Amino acid sequence: MAVKVLVVDDSGFFRRRVSEILSADPTIQVVGTATNGKEAIDQALSLKPDVITMDYEMPMMDGITAVRHIMQRCPTPVLMFSSLTHEGARVTLDALDAGAVDYLPKNFEDISRNPEKVKQMLCEKVHTISRSNRRFSSYASAPAATPAPTAQPSLNSLSTPSPARTPAPAPARAAAPVHSPAPKRKSYKLLAIGTSTGGPVALQRVLTQLPANFPAPIVLIQHMPAAFTKAFAERLDKLCKISVKEAEDGDVLRPGLALLAPGGKQMMVDARGTVKILPGDERLNYKPCVDITFGSAAKSYGDKVLAVVLTGMGADGREGARLLKQGGSQVWAQDEASCVIYGMPMAIVKANLADAVYGLDDIGRHLVEACV
Repeated sequence: MAVKVLVVDDSGFFRRRVSEILSADPTIQVVGTATNGKEAIDQALSLKPDVITMDYEMPMMDGITAVRHIMQRCPTPVLMFSSLTHEGARVTLDALDAGAVDYLPKNFEDISRNPEKVKQMLCEKVHTISRSNRRFSSYASAPAATPAPTAQPSLNSLSTPSPARTPAPAPARAAAPVHSPAPKRKSYKLLAIGTSTGGPVALQRVLTQLPANFPAPIVLIQHMPAAFTKAFAERLDKLCKISVKEAEDGDVLRPGLALLAPGGKQMMVDARGTVKILPGDERLNYKPCVDITFGSAAKSYGDKVLAVVLTGMGADGREGARLLKQGGSQVWAQDEASCVIYGMPMAIVKANLADAVYGLDDIGRHLVEACV
């Protein structure tokens, strides 16, 4: 069955272009359009689309308010359009906090100049989030003040390859939670967390459970463009008891501090506890890449790393986790039931690399229990 999409935007030009791009894919059906947030709510209730594309700035009711109402009345995966600016990052984080699954930066020039690449990116994104657990997961009822963009490339940063698309099956209910035993206590030199789609929401829910005196340094690898990571780090810093900042070259790891890998670059750690920020390698799909950071941690800290892989599309983190396991470190994965996209954690589990599988709301508590 085709993925049914509702297109919401106050610009007639953008509604037509998005509708044309999506309709050209035989596995996607545009079932309706709306010009403002109030129309979007009515159309979502009557048409019951599989995915909604949503603009932020609209008359009568903005996109964020519309998303909140839709999530309360008929939870549906929402793809937000945003600008690649600091304000765009803030708005996008608010939208994902309200319940949107993912976002795609909006750029009219790219739509005219690179139609094939734009078509590929937009259709892949729609198919991906149509398979999310948004309709049934706890994300639909997550508390407010929860940021969240993802690491997919923007319309004006088309150099990052997109994963191959497969036809989207109808959304299925999330699997029953898997419960691993409580972790054993150990002195870790580093906590490393990698994630992608749905990650900012997940990261907030994990990190807000950590006390200010958390005993291990933390590195965070979230697939996200450069325009967003600084705003995301600032947001987490305000919400968490621990300190959070966007990582800079030469930063020193210390307990109670989480360093977020900057978008468009790669982050590595060395045995001296120093962070290295390197240019994004065009040969790599992800910038930042979880495998790169995990691999450097395995080389520098042996069996003293606790790695956690949260919600996200693809398999980034699997090979880095393999190196960590070979060195004797621990690897945890988020369970399927609480993931927005069960891709990265599934790759860890299927490769038999997971020492534990926990639900999202249990991970923070178990991190406190595990780290001494």
